[in-house]
Amino acid sequence: MPERWTRAVLRFRAPVLVCWLAVAVAGAAAAAKLAPLLSNSFAVPGTDSERALTILADHFGERTDGVFTIVFDSHANLPGLQRRLDAAARTVPTGHASTLTSSGGVTWGEIDTTLDLQHAQRYTPTLRRSLAGAPRAYVTGQPAIQHDLDPILSSDLRRGEAIALPVALAVLVAVLGLSLAALVPFALAAATVLSTLAVVYGIAHAILMVSYVTNLVALIGVGLAVDYSLLVVMRFREELEHDGRSVDDAVVRTMETAGRSALFSGASVAIGLALLVLMPVPFIRSLGIGGLLVPLFAMAATLTLQPVLLSLLGRRGAGRLPLLRVKGGHWARLARAIMRRPRTVLALTAAPLVASAALSAYLHVTPGSLSALPSSLESVRGLAVLRDGVGAGAVSPTEIVVDSGRPGGARTAGARAAVVRLAHELTHEPEVLLVAIGRAKPYVDASGRYVRVFATGRHEYGEPQEQSLVRQIRSTLVPAARFPAGSRVYVGGGPAQGVDYLSRSYGLFPWLVLGVLALTFLVLLRAFRSLVLPLKAVVLNLLSVAATYGGLVILFRWGVGADVFGLYRAPEIEGWIPIFLFAMLFGLSMDYEVFLVTRMREAWDDVADNGRAVAYGLERTGRVVTAAAIIMVAAFSGFIAGSIAGLQEFGAGLALAVLLDATIVRALLVPSLMAVFGRWNWWLPGSEGRDARPSL
Repeated sequence: MPERWTRAVLRFRAPVLVCWLAVAVAGAAAAAKLAPLLSNSFAVPGTDSERALTILADHFGERTDGVFTIVFDSHANLPGLQRRLDAAARTVPTGHASTLTSSGGVTWGEIDTTLDLQHAQRYTPTLRRSLAGAPRAYVTGQPAIQHDLDPILSSDLRRGEAIALPVALAVLVAVLGLSLAALVPFALAAATVLSTLAVVYGIAHAILMVSYVTNLVALIGVGLAVDYSLLVVMRFREELEHDGRSVDDAVVRTMETAGRSALFSGASVAIGLALLVLMPVPFIRSLGIGGLLVPLFAMAATLTLQPVLLSLLGRRGAGRLPLLRVKGGHWARLARAIMRRPRTVLALTAAPLVASAALSAYLHVTPGSLSALPSSLESVRGLAVLRDGVGAGAVSPTEIVVDSGRPGGARTAGARAAVVRLAHELTHEPEVLLVAIGRAKPYVDASGRYVRVFATGRHEYGEPQEQSLVRQIRSTLVPAARFPAGSRVYVGGGPAQGVDYLSRSYGLFPWLVLGVLALTFLVLLRAFRSLVLPLKAVVLNLLSVAATYGGLVILFRWGVGADVFGLYRAPEIEGWIPIFLFAMLFGLSMDYEVFLVTRMREAWDDVADNGRAVAYGLERTGRVVTAAAIIMVAAFSGFIAGSIAGLQEFGAGLALAVLLDATIVRALLVPSLMAVFGRWNWWLPGSEGRDARPSL
């Protein structure tokens, strides 16, 4: 960071503090009102499933994401149950009841609405009150599930913070001692989280923001902000040890070195998450927006609030930290031991990472699973009653929507014959449990242009069997039905949305990977002023991410240690997890790389001795990297302690990656590789790489 910037910030201490205080107050107010604006949807614009959704909303008066499913645990007095359903539908704007169906001792029907998920969920309590009585009526479906998840997510967040914050405080006190310095990282974390939530609140009024975003912002914000601030505070205490240096001079030097490293680390995290914003999948893009804002505000707080707090802290508030010597200490001894047998250490540390990375081939993804939801929720109990009585596919059937191209076209003999042929072929599919067609509402719209076919499967919408059925319908059954010329057929419903969501997401994932690799390389090229070190960092980070994927297979698919950690076991990982993990982990891995290598670069520029540079870097950063890793793992363990399967998978992946990165990769693999490369570590074509003094 330029000296003039830091000194300018220090001249305006009071305005900076006032601005951040105002932002924090606004963020706290926004956070309290945020939950009702959030919702989860796997809709993908421009796909068949989205076109089907639009037709159903515009011409059939319903949205699949705004449909309530009402389940009665009885099949007696069907007319009376129908009257209850009709009366309940009138309490919801645009709501209208379907005809009840009874099978397997269970009766169920739907209340269709044109409301989107975000607005429909608000009427869940109203429906439950209007349906009170015997036999019991369970209000479920996507809106009710979303409504019931909100308090669970809030509870999980409080539980996660109850784990992360005390652990972070304990680590900070252990590293910084009983001084006011231990509180500075918490101030940075609060500023980062609250300012991010304030912006998310504004964005949520315009575009979809998923329910998970509050938990992601809070726990990732704590981890990143405390991480960066700890690095800066530790360097500040070192700079105060120099005789004759004023507090403000120490702040300036700290921001030129550790502050610069924190900014490069934040930029690395932001790069991966910024590319998620370009994904044409609203669910993933929403997570990317929330995640991207965290490092951006962490960087903003580091640039402005951090220098002011350090200046106010002064010598007395910062406490004292003995200046470590390069020739002594555990980390320096470890570095020298590695340098004596670098190839042996390299082989022993790379082998388990490569083995774990190979297991990533067994990682399978799903758009989601109803069985992964907390069983205590009323909406989930209703699904369980329906699933046990009828089948899992009844919860979210496939809906095939036919656009005949003209009013009345759906009632022609050719269109009706094609619908019958399609229904006939569907009944011969082993995965199909029930097929429903008709010539009037709700199968044909009022204009007679559109007709739809219901196909209820035997498995949940996200399971491989249902996804395979959707592909079979699109590729084989629809063409075989021979619809009249000019007709267009769209396969929609939950299973089709899941297929389109995964297809679009992973179709673009390779480009996301290439973009992250290229941009990260350029950032690190500037940070390290070396061509070899950024290449090494990119390769090792790819290995770390792949090894983390393998760890998810071990923990969740195979269930090794799942009971010990209270993890939900799943044959498939939720589809957004590997993509978001890659974007997030690539940046997080760079944190410790930047912290470590920039200190090595300082030593190399001073003494031009590779062995001493590696020892210096490990000694000066080993303690802080270990402390930061513990804080990160504690923050991400807050996800694991929750009851949402997807967040458990995400938290476990982040925690595992940080552990691998801070122990095997940075403490052993990086020094051994740097010992093998020798002077080539610092090579950069042109005079800048050989002669330039550090700007740190």
